[in-house]
Amino acid sequence: MKNVSGKKFIACFGVTAFIILLLISVLVIYVDPFFHYHEPVAGFPYIVDNQLSQNPGMAKYMDYDSCIIGSSMTVNFHTDDFSELMGLSTLKLSYSGAYPRDDYNILSIVFDKDSPARKKNDVKAVFIGVDIPTLTADINEIKYELPMYLYDNNPVNDVKYLWNKDVLLEYILKPVIQKKPSNMSEIYASWWTEDYYNIQYVMHGYEAPEPVSEEMEKDLLIPQTKENLDKNLLPFIRDNPDTVFYVFFPPYSILYWNNVITENHLEATMNQYAFAASEFLKYDNVRLFYFQNMEETVTNLNNYADYTHYNPRVNRYMTECFTSGEHEVKNDMEFEDELNKMRHIINSFDFEELFSKEY
Repeated sequence: MKNVSGKKFIACFGVTAFIILLLISVLVIYVDPFFHYHEPVAGFPYIVDNQLSQNPGMAKYMDYDSCIIGSSMTVNFHTDDFSELMGLSTLKLSYSGAYPRDDYNILSIVFDKDSPARKKNDVKAVFIGVDIPTLTADINEIKYELPMYLYDNNPVNDVKYLWNKDVLLEYILKPVIQKKPSNMSEIYASWWTEDYYNIQYVMHGYEAPEPVSEEMEKDLLIPQTKENLDKNLLPFIRDNPDTVFYVFFPPYSILYWNNVITENHLEATMNQYAFAASEFLKYDNVRLFYFQNMEETVTNLNNYADYTHYNPRVNRYMTECFTSGEHEVKNDMEFEDELNKMRHIINSFDFEELFSKEY
């Protein structure tokens, strides 16, 4: 009798567990907070704050005709600005700390012609922030490990999504209780409030690198830069001639250039910029923007929260430039002129005075 009762208990437990897991699965599939199966359910207050988990689904299912690609240098763009100024329905697909391979991974989904998103709209424009230091990374290097079950087409490993405590509590129950959906125009924006953008905060957090005595060879950065461009970025530009690619170099502060000087690779870095720009400018569907020599911006550390991250006002200004064409560079000679302006800013800036003060 004891054995029979025990088997019944195990059977009942198994059936109950199966029903609970089935109900959870149905709930997750219906709400689909990571947009892995379908577009958003109308009226559900989705929380969008997880780049690694939510970007692939958004790229696949959302209704958009343009997108923003890049690192944390792109997270403070407001997509409403692109609608207001350019008439575009823009989706932000940034990855903080993105390497070129991260850009490749999300662009592969964006340009998947069989995706529901592409069956709704063509891609009119892509806005790519290029961080030149990352172009020397390994071509397969990514910043953070990806939840591959959200990037592949294997339904078996979807259990990691369907039976996921965080998905259930943080992305289904929590938004139902809070009733405060994310503003899609501002998703992924940095946590810094206006109070953090000042020279005192920047200088307290800044640590200069160790000086390097031997100057880097001028061409040392080119081979890996070329490989990254050839493998991870240029194929999308070449294969999508009807899409306009707005490629831009973000305006790091003058402290970034102090790092470059201290590490003794100024001319190698300038050469790397010139090479990358020249590669992009080979394509008629590229519009290239160089924002790094905006002297009043980059030399005023009150525009920054650290040595590279700028105030969202700068993002708004760059969006205006995409419309007006200001800071656009159209050929190699013009780009060399822009680099010379940058050299002048670096050479004329009084670093000694900056570092002599107490903050």
